[in-house]
Amino acid sequence: MVQALVAKEQAAFVQTLKSLVEIESGSSDREGLERIAALVAERLRAAGGQVELIEPSEAEIYKMFDTPERIGPMVKATFKGKGSRKILLIAHMDTVYPRGMLAQQPFRVEGSKAYGLGIADDKQGVAMLLHVVGLLKQLGVHQDWGQLTVLINSDEEISSPGSRATLTREGRAHDVVLSFEGGGAPDGPDQLRLATSGIAAANLLVKGRASHAGASPERGVNALYELSHQLLNARDLSDRAVGRQVHWTLARAGIVRNMIPPAAEASADIRVERVADFDGIEAALRERIKNKLLPESEVSLNFERRRPPLQATDAARRLAAHAESLAKAQGTPLLVRDVPTGGGTDAAFAALNTQAPVIEGMGLRGFGAHTTNAEYVQLDSFVSKMSLTLRLIADIASGRARW
Repeated sequence: MVQALVAKEQAAFVQTLKSLVEIESGSSDREGLERIAALVAERLRAAGGQVELIEPSEAEIYKMFDTPERIGPMVKATFKGKGSRKILLIAHMDTVYPRGMLAQQPFRVEGSKAYGLGIADDKQGVAMLLHVVGLLKQLGVHQDWGQLTVLINSDEEISSPGSRATLTREGRAHDVVLSFEGGGAPDGPDQLRLATSGIAAANLLVKGRASHAGASPERGVNALYELSHQLLNARDLSDRAVGRQVHWTLARAGIVRNMIPPAAEASADIRVERVADFDGIEAALRERIKNKLLPESEVSLNFERRRPPLQATDAARRLAAHAESLAKAQGTPLLVRDVPTGGGTDAAFAALNTQAPVIEGMGLRGFGAHTTNAEYVQLDSFVSKMSLTLRLIADIASGRARW
């Protein structure tokens, strides 16, 4: 019954995908984010939700180097029931793409693939949620929970500076969290994730002193030399055995060729599997920058904790095991991952202050996130993943799923 109902919904789901993709909603595009938030709010309201648009609180914004002046709104919809369990469903409507790219790469369907900028990350997740609530109502299970909450934010791609506090607060207030980022590689099988990587950024700033590179180089302090020394001195902080990665990925120095460079800077991408590793990496970097090549140079470090890791818990493993049994019963394979693969998501913020199970990857299989011409979702994963989602939510609401 469930899979037959979902199969009938697929055409409407594709139209929802189209309507979402055709609104450009880059993380810094306030106008586009307002447009897509209005569409999402309208759809959730029509489904019977109590809907509110939430502006990020200035007091709660975690400012980072790429935080826009105006962060987009969050959409929160609440569906009340007669049961006791509280379920939180999350996704994000912002993308990494600047305005103007849609004209060259419009939404299209080719065979079993639906293409579009942001379609895999994470407009498929938003579309899933818009159809989940309606299908649950058709199945007659919409009164079994105490509360079903849908929360969709606008700043995930920039590490959620305005929504992280809300995600943590809502995670604590609910009994289970399901996050609708993509659910595996396009060639299958469907996946769920119980762990994601924590992400940080380290920025090294070096101040030197300019001078003529030909006539008086000895009067300068070469910031590029100092930066090179610092990078070589901090190239061994990765440890794959514990999931710790520190990679220097950006650097720049100097003004013109014939001037001793007065300034230089570099940035590192940092991934961890344990929250405590952030402190260890920062402490190591701060100690190492004391060792300078050029005594007159000034070296400083800016360390940003952009996203915590989601760590697998026993509760999440038990709920995922229940999902595996449901997938087996409906005849579809399911892979559960409890080790991070390098990416970070908002599920980690929702898990920060709760013992509730948190499961990531409830969305569709896809490919090409953060690329300019190859992002798509596998439409032939819709029936299996949506059917599993509906069954899992129904079992959580009724108490059949335990953790």
